[in-house]
Amino acid sequence: MISSLKGVVSHVALNSAVIEVSGFGMLIQATPQTLSGLHVGREAVVHTSMVVREDSMTLFGFAEAGEREVFEVLLSVAGIGPRLALAVLAAHTPEDVRVAASDGDAKAFSRVPGIGPKGAQRIVLELAGKLTPTGESTTTPQGTALPAWKDQVLQALTGLGWSEKDAEKAVVATEKAEPGLVATGQVGTILKSVLRDLGRGASTGGR
Repeated sequence: MISSLKGVVSHVALNSAVIEVSGFGMLIQATPQTLSGLHVGREAVVHTSMVVREDSMTLFGFAEAGEREVFEVLLSVAGIGPRLALAVLAAHTPEDVRVAASDGDAKAFSRVPGIGPKGAQRIVLELAGKLTPTGESTTTPQGTALPAWKDQVLQALTGLGWSEKDAEKAVVATEKAEPGLVATGQVGTILKSVLRDLGRGASTGGR
């Protein structure tokens, strides 16, 4: 099994990236926060988990080994495949998942797109005893806690090449224009909306 990759990043997309390793372009699926740390033309190291199916072999990449550990534990839950496990980590930090599992917080999982109330309850039951909090802080380096979705969207935007100033401005605009959307905390949906706004701005010379 491939447990890690080290090489030069050749491509970064919304949900995936390509890392050149010994002449091979290795495609990984990853969360926005992991992708935000990858920059085209720079060397990167990612921890990986390979999911093998009858018709496919897919690599999932993670910035930290702890994130990969939570991903693999989530895969042990009935009904959670790799895409849904990745969605959980896109909506919550690994530590947040550990805390939710330890506290039996089904609501935290029900906020993830694709997981309903019954599914969320099953998840906390099956994760009982499998994940425990590490005590790791979930605040930003400046010590100011951001909503999980906002931090992840900002990281994804800067990872895709937008300046911090433009990214922050676009996110604030989306918060004002679509309060109902940002209230869901759904990182993928919010990111797509912000990117649409940035795209419109770029087409009119606003970037």
